[in-house]
Amino acid sequence: MPEPRRNRGASRVSTIVARLVAYLVIAWATLVVLARGLFPGAWLLVLAIALYTTMTLLAFARWRGWPFYPGRGFRLFVVRPFWYTQLLLPLVASAGLLGLAIGAPFGEALTAGRVAAALVLVVVGVILAAGYLGSQQLVVRDVDVEVPRLPQEFEELRIAQLSDLHVGPHTSRHFLHRVVETTGRLAPDIIAITGDLIDDRAEDVAVYARELRELEAPFGVYMIPGNHDVYAGWDDVERALRDANLGTVLVNERALIHRGEATIALIGTGDPAGGSRGNARAAPDVELAMADVPDNATVIAFAHNPALWPSLAARGVALTLSGHTHWGQFALPRLGWSLASPFLEHAMGAHMEDDALLYINPGTGYWGIPFRLGASPEITLVTLRRGDTASAVVHRARKAKRVA
Repeated sequence: MPEPRRNRGASRVSTIVARLVAYLVIAWATLVVLARGLFPGAWLLVLAIALYTTMTLLAFARWRGWPFYPGRGFRLFVVRPFWYTQLLLPLVASAGLLGLAIGAPFGEALTAGRVAAALVLVVVGVILAAGYLGSQQLVVRDVDVEVPRLPQEFEELRIAQLSDLHVGPHTSRHFLHRVVETTGRLAPDIIAITGDLIDDRAEDVAVYARELRELEAPFGVYMIPGNHDVYAGWDDVERALRDANLGTVLVNERALIHRGEATIALIGTGDPAGGSRGNARAAPDVELAMADVPDNATVIAFAHNPALWPSLAARGVALTLSGHTHWGQFALPRLGWSLASPFLEHAMGAHMEDDALLYINPGTGYWGIPFRLGASPEITLVTLRRGDTASAVVHRARKAKRVA
């Protein structure tokens, strides 16, 4: 008789928990051994860090999130140390174990283990520090797009794209002020915020509204859901966004802009996370989004996840602006590679298929920890031009000017 599905599920969870516990015990025990004798109380310090970060993990797993709204202090002094520790722990502990093994035959196991662990700690620490500085280096990137059959009236139309802001109480107000000021100086005709407006909770919308309510453009500000907006509870997030009157929320909907007799249709999709989280209304529905688009309109889509681009291109969408990938928050742009590239067909930059174009913004904020190398927080300025064939010229990013 086959094992009941519930029992199989419980067995898998038990296996995962057992492996996680074994990993944590081995990793922290290694660091405690290496710390003993370094200075008075060194091993106790390591043990305290282990308990502090492990309790955070256990609490999060117990409540499947936080049973309260995590404010700025909690995110900075509890959540962020947890993430830094989880990044460092496997690397430093593995180096320590390797050093112990290499040094043992020569009677210098402890010394070799300490040197190896310290070396990795310093190298990774320097990388994390560089990534932190990189997360503060706001840039502007010009993307010139040629669109076949673009009406002459919309020649030189400018769209400022922000994406993946992940705004929460921990987000630097000064940085968000720079985003608003820089976007305003670009004088865009349209502002598109392509998903992941907030970090983890619907309450984060209040922070978003307070810091970004001054964004404005002649043809409007448009917002769409990203996966984190869905995780935060899209119904509550959407209600808060609409109540705050921050712009036009598009979820499988379209908005029309006109100049003279010419029309551009702006469509915003839902996000695939809506389907996995049981919120069908927040899931993407390209057919619904395109249902009322006039036949003669040039169509521009805002789709958080670039995986939606093929279906949008098949429906005649001229340009799709996406985010989601963050370019892995670590990229080598000159090589066209990012940490997201091994996992995604379209991970970064511009792509073209027939007369359809896609641009993937690397994100204007960050997720997890403030870390960006080669994938600077970006405001993209897309300029539309009429062309015989579809093409995109992606210019080198330039540093955003400092604001007072």
